[in-house]
Amino acid sequence: MLELTVVEGRMPYASNATLLASSADGRRWIYKPEQGENPLWDFPWRSLAAREVLTYEVARALGLDIVPETVLASGPHGRGSAQAFVEEDFEFDPRALFRPRLNPRLWPVAVLDIICNNADRKIGHIIRQTGDDRLWAIDHGLTFHFAPKLRTVLWGFAGTDLPDPLIDALQRLRGSTLIERVADLLTTEEADAFRIRVEDLAARPVHPLPPEDRPALPWPVF
Repeated sequence: MLELTVVEGRMPYASNATLLASSADGRRWIYKPEQGENPLWDFPWRSLAAREVLTYEVARALGLDIVPETVLASGPHGRGSAQAFVEEDFEFDPRALFRPRLNPRLWPVAVLDIICNNADRKIGHIIRQTGDDRLWAIDHGLTFHFAPKLRTVLWGFAGTDLPDPLIDALQRLRGSTLIERVADLLTTEEADAFRIRVEDLAARPVHPLPPEDRPALPWPVF
């Protein structure tokens, strides 16, 4: 487990404790201690750190380098998640990726969200790295619930076939040890639901339609 030694400050506008910290080797991380989570009615308290880590591990298994390195960590405020700090380009407006239609560069994020059951994909959770055109997807604490929870701003892909490279990536994910990993960090119920989502999307590689029995969008959308 990564050991964080110094907390440099708190990140603004976060609903849970989100801290800028560093490890002994000088690397900087976004540290989210479990004890700083606000209790939610539908996600177990002190489970969001594991969900952040699992989303990163799923992205890596898919061959998608779109989530900054995220690991379990211990630090001055206890156990939590640590995500490699990305120097964000604040001149970048992610809304440009949504006009006049969704940019195909968002497809990997959409597929990751489907299989991880992301309940909180906001526009502002897509950032660009300073000095680069690289896009990163961040904030994955509300994932892996056993019940359908997908809430996303990427419904512009609804009913559209997945790109072939992402279909191939899903096939590689089937039968991986990530099922056991989800069970280990969360619950067997959530692991079974994850397996079913992967198998269903691989069998019918089409972006789902928005739900009609629950909210389809996060709030706020940005």
